[in-house]
Amino acid sequence: MNAATPAPEPPAGHPARHSPTPAAATAPQRRIRLGYGTNGLADLRLGDALDLLADLGYDGVGLTLDHMHLDPLARDLAARTRRVARRLDALGLQVTVETGARYVLDPRRKHGPSLLDPDPDDRARRADLLIRAVRVAADLGAHAVHCFSGVPPAATDEDTAWARLARTLAPVLEAAAAAGVPLAVEPEPGHLLATLADFHRLRRTLGDPDALGLTLDIGHCQCLEPLAPADCVRAAAPWLRHVQIEDMRRGVHEHLPFGDGEIDFPAVLAALAATGYQGLTVVELPRHSHAGPHFAAHSLDFLRRAAASAGHPLPDTPAADTPAPDTPAPGPADPTEDPARHPRRTPHTGGTPPHARLAGAPGAGPEGRTP
Repeated sequence: MNAATPAPEPPAGHPARHSPTPAAATAPQRRIRLGYGTNGLADLRLGDALDLLADLGYDGVGLTLDHMHLDPLARDLAARTRRVARRLDALGLQVTVETGARYVLDPRRKHGPSLLDPDPDDRARRADLLIRAVRVAADLGAHAVHCFSGVPPAATDEDTAWARLARTLAPVLEAAAAAGVPLAVEPEPGHLLATLADFHRLRRTLGDPDALGLTLDIGHCQCLEPLAPADCVRAAAPWLRHVQIEDMRRGVHEHLPFGDGEIDFPAVLAALAATGYQGLTVVELPRHSHAGPHFAAHSLDFLRRAAASAGHPLPDTPAADTPAPDTPAPGPADPTEDPARHPRRTPHTGGTPPHARLAGAPGAGPEGRTP
């Protein structure tokens, strides 16, 4: 790992991929677009989760492909995806596709198999999942597809692990390039690709392909990067395709509700606005699904106050305040959308959003630290 090595600054004149070149000193100040990850709403049906986020006023959603929401292995995946796309459009929600489901491929191995597994067939299964995710993202009009390297297997030397990662990602990057959807790799503590410096190693190894971008997790920056989180945002700007955000403490990889950690969020949000980044900044609290509606409301309120403090106020009304257009009704067997449960959305006209009123604080603390 290169955890002690500062991430290199963007080279002079390096073009950004799929977006205008961010330059903190000259880029226009643009509104930050907030989303919430469905891995933090795992106890809700997908339709209910999307309604909740729209009612609260989020701009979008980080949609984790998993069996309880949108199963990437379902035989009718294309049809389900079309129905989700219609729902997102009706609610005015943007989307990024995330692939961090714990047991979607193997019910006994968390995040297994990975891109680093010794068995080439197992690596191919993970690559196939990512290619499926690229197709879903293209059909949803998503900003990016998120992924990660995985933990190096025991008795695998570092050079071998890096070679496996690059080789296994090659067909995924081809699919991403063909679909016009960037693949955004996330540095993850404890993984082979753990830091911004590691991302640059992969980028150079692959020849800096246009389809390869970066997922920056703000908490992970606080956890182990040598730079402060706001400085990480500025250093990562040319490659930034997706942002995840939560609170965290130095040296401890635990996703915390906002205010429970050590991060200077006004500085982070100011840095994001200065770069001109226009993708989603998605709250990631996967260990808090038991009180997901409460934490979704709390997170948005906290980030609005932090953005205002940074001089970049966010709207305090829902993203879609006009009635959504009528959408075709799905078939009765569709598990992601039941017209009786999800009728045409009624606009929220002020006061506490109805979902937030149901999301009382009692019992909203984290239930342990299960990874």
